[in-house]
Amino acid sequence: MADTWSIGDKPLSSRFLLGTAGYPSPQVLREAIEASGAQVLTLGLKRTLAVPGGGGDNGFVQIIRDAARDLGANLLPNTAGCRSAREAINLAHMARELLGTHWIKLEVVGDEQTLQPDPFELVEAARQLVSDGFEVLPYCTDDLVSAQRLVDAGCRILMPWAAPIGSGLGLLNPWALRTLRARLPHITLIVDAGLGAPSHAAAAMELGMDAVLLNSAVSQSGNPVAMARAFAHAIQGGRAGFTAGLMPTSDVAVATTPVGGQPFVIL
Repeated sequence: MADTWSIGDKPLSSRFLLGTAGYPSPQVLREAIEASGAQVLTLGLKRTLAVPGGGGDNGFVQIIRDAARDLGANLLPNTAGCRSAREAINLAHMARELLGTHWIKLEVVGDEQTLQPDPFELVEAARQLVSDGFEVLPYCTDDLVSAQRLVDAGCRILMPWAAPIGSGLGLLNPWALRTLRARLPHITLIVDAGLGAPSHAAAAMELGMDAVLLNSAVSQSGNPVAMARAFAHAIQGGRAGFTAGLMPTSDVAVATTPVGGQPFVIL
């Protein structure tokens, strides 16, 4: 049986969600999407709609829409850059009208240096958007209580960070992510932000996360297409390891082959 999961009512086979910002060219972006096998592409409207020196659409949205259509991927617009619940809510409604999707990756920045989410504004925005009929995927920290408040607000999917956005530091607190998995067994968990290497993605999946979302680790690499493929393999490997059942850890050595008290020879 295929290892599938879903966002809302949409079944998915790939557990790799890919961001679309910062690629050297539209062609490289398209090739990276294809190499990744991603079925969900994120799109930051607040940034991509801006034209340097003026207003209006810079054409990037259409590039992503065309790529998604041609490659059979789904668009997940996000509210990156928003600083308040009201700003994020307004942008989410704009995204739904522009792109025809009720999915929204909800981001509300609370700190300018770390780009850490504001947990209070995030919950307020999530509650309103769920009421407005959105499938809300909030970008949050790995704090359990904040995550529970988002679930209480109606979120069925959470996107906890591994580390600050664009840092490439990997899983700073595996214990917290493991705790989220254990305490929220029926919630879809997608690790988002801070992954810098394929091994980081594999480690996240080995903890039982449902999927991984990343952008900079692919788009800012020396070869985005090859890196997208590397992450795809790592995510598949990590998921396979988790479902197979990882061996228990021990603080002391455990002999692989037990030794009996009497030697024997099989003839």
